[in-house]
Amino acid sequence: MILDLHPYLVLNGNGKEAIAFYENALGAEVLRVQTFGDMPENPEYPTPAEAKDRILNAQLKVGGTNLMLSDTFPGQPYQIGSQITIAITISETEEAKEIFNKLKEDGKVNMELQETFWSPLYGQVTDKFGIEWQVSTQTDEGS
Repeated sequence: MILDLHPYLVLNGNGKEAIAFYENALGAEVLRVQTFGDMPENPEYPTPAEAKDRILNAQLKVGGTNLMLSDTFPGQPYQIGSQITIAITISETEEAKEIFNKLKEDGKVNMELQETFWSPLYGQVTDKFGIEWQVSTQTDEGS
């Protein structure tokens, strides 16, 4: 079952500034902010110093809508016009796989579905219309 769908803004290192801006401009309530420095450390892929303060994920409440945002990782390509993606949260991993596979038909996989520290199954895909989707699974186990 699809649990929710959110607009997701992708910024280029100015995520903290954007959070403050949307708090002021839209009266947004900051629900959660995680930086790349908050991620569990992986000795094989240490987080570079210039990434540690960038936003990994922020959730803001604007009226009745959740607005999510993150910064790009340093060195990743960033193109004006591609800053908005759609984040979809699904309750079952099999349904997440099915939706992901349908979205990728005639599209492009940006990140294969995989387990992350925040989701048992997460991936990114650009559909045939050029819309980028972040497919995430949230199970009853609290993941």
